[in-house]
Amino acid sequence: MAISRRRGRLTAAVLLVAAVSLLANGCGGAGGGDDAGAAKSEGAAARFEVSSMLEPSGRALGVVDDKTPWQYGIVKTFTEEAGRAPDIREYYSSWGDDFDTEGNTFLWKQGQLPMMELVPTDASLAGIARGRDDAYVRRLAGQIAAYDGPLALSFAGEMNGPWNSWGPEHAKPADFVAAWKRVHGIFAAQGVTNVIWVWTPHVVDSGTTAELRPYYPGDAYVDWVGLIGYYGPIDGVAFSSLFTPTLRRIEDFSGKPVLIAETGVAQSEGKEAHIRDLFRGAAKAGVIGLVWYDQRKDWPGGHQLMDWRISTSRGALAAFQVESARSGFGHSFKSG
Repeated sequence: MAISRRRGRLTAAVLLVAAVSLLANGCGGAGGGDDAGAAKSEGAAARFEVSSMLEPSGRALGVVDDKTPWQYGIVKTFTEEAGRAPDIREYYSSWGDDFDTEGNTFLWKQGQLPMMELVPTDASLAGIARGRDDAYVRRLAGQIAAYDGPLALSFAGEMNGPWNSWGPEHAKPADFVAAWKRVHGIFAAQGVTNVIWVWTPHVVDSGTTAELRPYYPGDAYVDWVGLIGYYGPIDGVAFSSLFTPTLRRIEDFSGKPVLIAETGVAQSEGKEAHIRDLFRGAAKAGVIGLVWYDQRKDWPGGHQLMDWRISTSRGALAAFQVESARSGFGHSFKSG
């Protein structure tokens, strides 16, 4: 359910860091011309190291919103209704946007692991793979490295979704893999150690029939697998049919921890039962967390407005509160 937002601007803090780094390091580095100077100035190794966070001991509970990290209302509302603060705050960022250092720092200080869905709406995966946007990727890597906290990063999520401009009807799996490796390689070359790489396909269902294995970059390039799937009017009446078949396919080629990176239950007569089924199924499957899409939004790939919020009824809210607690969802990454 990828969402684009308007192009951001560098914060004053990031501009200051870049300027100081330029003065200290001068021009040069890998590549040539202006790009080389930018790469060196923004390529300082990150101060934060995520290695201890890659194998969480508990199950996280998160919330996703298309608003920027600074717009904290979704977290406050979710906290009041769910009965506990989320451990993950997921948001979307369009390809070409600068990294919001201050906003992500704010989230991390409040106890939320920021998770950024980097959406290549106006970009070609083949072009990214060929290096056409290397200057942007180097700049983004430098901005993220300068942020003193962790970031879960998903690039081109739901790459198997035909409704996306980077999906099967517009790009080949090999293009996605090559683009992912290109981005990952630039981050690695610049010593970025504060990123958790999250590969996020949509579950295989009637709307997303593409095989997943060809889209997988490999365990060396992925830290978490992040599945996206919703209980709604077309697919998703039980965890066993919505998530389990895809989990079994992924087990054949990846041993990485699994996060349900986006999910929700549409309003219906069966919403309470579906919420109970989701949490119980997720706990049994051993996922490391679940991120809830707590909004009203069109069904993925369609125009049917659905209400995914946990507060659509007293029964739904009670089911969410009881089952999330009973299944042990609530894990602080700060203490993990």
